[in-house]
Amino acid sequence: MTARYDPELPRLDANTPSSARIYDYLLGGSYNFAVDREAAQGMIAAFPALPQVLRTGRAFVRRATRYLAAEQGVTQYLDLGSGIPTVRNVHEIAQAAQGKESTRVAYVDIDPVAVAHARRILHGNPAVTCVQADLRNPAAVCANPDIRAVIDFSRPVAVMLNAVLHFIPDDEEASSIVGAYLDAVPAGSYLILGHHTSDSVDTAEAEARQIYARTTQPLVPRSRAKITAFFAGTELVEPGVVLTPNWRPDPAEMSEQPPGDTPLYFGYAGVGRK
Repeated sequence: MTARYDPELPRLDANTPSSARIYDYLLGGSYNFAVDREAAQGMIAAFPALPQVLRTGRAFVRRATRYLAAEQGVTQYLDLGSGIPTVRNVHEIAQAAQGKESTRVAYVDIDPVAVAHARRILHGNPAVTCVQADLRNPAAVCANPDIRAVIDFSRPVAVMLNAVLHFIPDDEEASSIVGAYLDAVPAGSYLILGHHTSDSVDTAEAEARQIYARTTQPLVPRSRAKITAFFAGTELVEPGVVLTPNWRPDPAEMSEQPPGDTPLYFGYAGVGRK
């Protein structure tokens, strides 16, 4: 993997919380700074179930990747806003199903710390790369030479946008971003998408969102209908767009779901085939 620096991309700032590093901390990772941990602790205080809810999001990514790799034979993955590749991430699951030589994965994130640690984790795995880029510029991402060295855009690609579109406040811009990535890949490709929702009436979730907005950037929830609209141009895989824990649940991962009988409307998830 090579490292190309774009002067328009953010540099390391250990004094400002980062969404990628907060996410890493909430998932039990160690690639974060004190300022990230302080912000995360404030969110946990407001919404104690938050780490468990985020784990359900990662579990969805694992299930969706396993489904595409093992059952649909997909061998290429473009993970946008990937954060720090934690244990049991996309490349590990896909390569376990299809083999290291035939499976190609490109991680993309704007956070320099996430990218630096990802490159360290991925060292020695030539079929996987991590690029610092802004996913809001699909043309630049898809033209990036490091990504094109790994991903063949003439063959089906799984485009992954998990827990990232809710940082794009404008609905039209978010739809345009998704559409541009789908336009860049051929028929037979897939969209994997998980998104925070506005359908919740949980006041603790709302307070956690407010803390997040004060420390990093606004997190914009959307309704199930708006999230479903992102799949325009694809055929939804059963069971469609559902609460994240309910997308093809795996009994072995049930322990990762928040306890209680009332579902936490923290997000919806789905997979669509172009």
